[in-house]
Amino acid sequence: MVSPRNLAIAAEFHRVADELESRHANPFRVRAYRQAARLIARLPEDAGELASRGELTKLKGIGKDLAQKVVLFCDGGRIEATADPPVEVPAELASWLQIPGFSPSLVRHLHDHLHIRTLDDLEALVRSRFLRTLPDVTASDEQVLEGITRLRSVAPAP
Repeated sequence: MVSPRNLAIAAEFHRVADELESRHANPFRVRAYRQAARLIARLPEDAGELASRGELTKLKGIGKDLAQKVVLFCDGGRIEATADPPVEVPAELASWLQIPGFSPSLVRHLHDHLHIRTLDDLEALVRSRFLRTLPDVTASDEQVLEGITRLRSVAPAP
């Protein structure tokens, strides 16, 4: 039987994930909270007791930080959603924030990790269907392609 406290912890983790998502926090962090919530909601043993004994981190998907959040919740009944530092977007890509579903963290990820630097690069990524596999993308391929077309229509000629 699932502990009522586990359900309360899971609900709090979902609330924090929603809050972080609304602030456009790191999508991997949001996903970690959601995965931890699902795991904790299914635990047969009380997550607070596991965390206090240092055993919660033995579960795949629960690191030291999330285990500490469980302890904080058990002590105070609430977890604060600490914001990530603001994500800075390279100036030459700032207009990409006008594309549907694009957040500063997504643009930064495309630039830093996937080396997407131009609208042509971005269009190729969308057409390869790889963009839809990224966790922070909320728009369809068609919406992104329309956004790229709009940006090209207002871009100054080289």
